[in-house]
Amino acid sequence: MSTTLVHIQVVPEARDAFIAATRENCAQSRQEPGNLRFDLLQGEADPNHFILYEAYVDAASARAHKETAHYLAWREAVAEMMARPREGVAYQLLVAD
Repeated sequence: MSTTLVHIQVVPEARDAFIAATRENCAQSRQEPGNLRFDLLQGEADPNHFILYEAYVDAASARAHKETAHYLAWREAVAEMMARPREGVAYQLLVAD
């Protein structure tokens, strides 16, 4: 299993547009072969801080995600919305239901 949490800080004036674009990316990402989970989380203390929780069956499926048309369109659409570069952090799943 390949699990990544992508930390994203957006500029406040772009928050709503970012959410809309990312909802679409999440919906399409969930349809990809090998996708187990693709969630968007918003910080309670900082509503401009988001996390994408991405889980794929393996690293190859996660890499394939970055070649899809919807991911490339999302990346371009949100590029100017970022307050700083996004940071993806890989995690190893230890316990799940």
